[in-house]
Parts: sequence; structure tokens; C-alpha cells
Amino acid sequence: MRERRAFQNARRAREFEAFVAGAAGRLLHAATLLTAEPPNANPRARRLLTLAMAHTYASWDRLRGEDPYDRARQQLAVRFARGAWHQYGALGRSRPAPAPSPSVPGSGSVAVLARLTPQERLVLVLRMYEGVAEEQTAALLGLPVERVRAICARAMTTLLHPPRGPAPTMAKVVPS
Repeated sequence: MRERRAFQNARRAREFEAFVAGAAGRLLHAATLLTAEPPNANPRARRLLTLAMAHTYASWDRLRGEDPYDRARQQLAVRFARGAWHQYGALGRSRPAPAPSPSVPGSGSVAVLARLTPQERLVLVLRMYEGVAEEQTAALLGLPVERVRAICARAMTTLLHPPRGPAPTMAKVVPS
């Protein structure tokens, strides 16, 4: 009995290691986009990924034909949403956008995503980067499909048409 259990545990570990080897890079990138951290300095994204993978491993035997990548992505999104709720008081509130740092490569693109609210980032990453359907995104977040569509459109508008700075002041012409 012990040998059979040891064999099952070894097989489970091998299967999970193979899954992590294939999916961890993409999931880490998704977590980095969610947290709006620079790609080379992303402790929150790494923590999110670690917790999502730990939960996926804990439920590995209960997946029964379910896609482990979907389960890990779902766990990543839920943990991000819960963390954003606790950190900012609500998913709709935004934090101040960090200024791009010339010493950190890739921080300019991060500043663009940081302008979005956590909810907008979550919907945008799920819809555009991960390719999750509106219906599935709505079910995962507990929102109506129309709301997910509106949030995604607003986030895309913010990214494609950033707010302009203050209008330049016109010099007053004094008649002579």
C-alpha cells in the first residue's frame, strides 16, 4: 500500500512539474501585467503566482480532466482581485501611477498599465492577453457580461488614447 501511494505521489509531482515548466512563464507574465510591476522587479507578481500554483498543486488530484492552466489562471485572478480589494478598498479605485524610471527597463510600459484601475487591468489581462471570453470573465468576476464589455472598452480607450496634459497657455498679445 505504501509503495502504491509513493508511486502516486511521485507521478503527481512529475505531472505538476511538467505543468509548471510549461505554464509558469506565461502565468508570471500575466501576474506581472496585473500588478503593473516592471518585468525584472516583480515581487507581488511572483507572490501571486506562487500562491496560485500552491493552490493548484493542492487541488491537483481533484481536477479530474479539468485544465490545470485554467484553474491556475482563475486562482491568480481571484487572488489579485481579493488583494486589490483589501489594498485599495475596492477594485474600482486606482493607485497613483509610478513614474517611468530610466534605470529600470520596461518601466514605461508598466506606467501605462498602472494608469488603469485594478479591475480594468484584471479584465484587460483576462480578455486581451489570456483570450478568455466575455462570458467566462464575467462569471469569474461575478459581473454582468455588459459590465465586463464596458470595463474592457474603457480600459482599451485609456490605453490607446492617454489623457493629455494641461493645455498650453497662450501668450497674451498686447495691442500696440
